[in-house]
Amino acid sequence: MPADATLHYFHDPMCSWCWGFRPVSGQLFLHLPAGVRLRKTVGGLAPDSDIPMPPGLQEKLQATWHRIHDQLGTEFNFDFWTTAKPRRSTYPACRAVLAAEQQGRYDDMVYAIQQAYYLRAMNPSDTLTLEALAAELALDATAFASDLRSEHIEARLQKEIAFYRAYSSSGFPSLVLEREGERADITLDYQDHRPMIKQILGLRS
Repeated sequence: MPADATLHYFHDPMCSWCWGFRPVSGQLFLHLPAGVRLRKTVGGLAPDSDIPMPPGLQEKLQATWHRIHDQLGTEFNFDFWTTAKPRRSTYPACRAVLAAEQQGRYDDMVYAIQQAYYLRAMNPSDTLTLEALAAELALDATAFASDLRSEHIEARLQKEIAFYRAYSSSGFPSLVLEREGERADITLDYQDHRPMIKQILGLRS
């Protein structure tokens, strides 16, 4: 039966709240009501930059990691902040997700980037890290490297970013249900997927 509604999930593979949301979002996506199609969009949290992350921003993000851990129990490896030379740049990771999608591995690359960033103290802002993850996933390395740098993937990313900005003003992660031309934000619950299912069912009725 064709989907009569679309649930848009806007995320970034280097968004720490997306990492915290992962267990519950996985349950949500697994239990979506019949007739609801899922569309995932990488919205691009931070543009390309070779500039080291300022100390103040590093401290702010570390505090966010601690808050997510305290609230949700999410695991983080804080060695990243002393070993990985952080930059405020997530577009490369977004491109890697889209490049992996060319080989049918969108979700696998998202998870690989999250594990690398949050658990393995690796920097997904670096192309070498992304290529190493592609190798670990046994992707076609030559095709991945080419796609990662291609005008096609850059155009895809810009289209995804524009789509996110047109549909959501809630940051990452965010959920928007679209049905018959109408859109409604879904209130996120980081602890339980069932209230979000209830919202979706209510909006479809």
